[in-house]
Amino acid sequence: MEEILMNNDLDIIYSRMEKLFKRISRTRYWILVNNDPYDQSYNFFFNSQRQGERLKSVPLHKLINYDLSYLEQVIKGLRSKTKPDNRVYRFCRYEVAFYPKSHSMEA
Repeated sequence: MEEILMNNDLDIIYSRMEKLFKRISRTRYWILVNNDPYDQSYNFFFNSQRQGERLKSVPLHKLINYDLSYLEQVIKGLRSKTKPDNRVYRFCRYEVAFYPKSHSMEA
């Protein structure tokens, strides 16, 4: 069941991210993962910023499953999906946390 949920969340995040990613020169793109302890969820945002312009942040998806190992699986899935495209996405966190499966700060 968790595998189906992860694939569904992963597909939603990736499809929304694909629509927003445009190959514009002098533009930085990154994914922000925000921990929301009040709603017990993780929020994904797509950020982009052209040189000399304001930052644009677009909400992508909200993970209702508030489990750190589940978040680790989703981030690994996103990295594996985006790696063949030769794109670089930086996953930012406000809180430093160790992932349960890899026992490190990097997913």
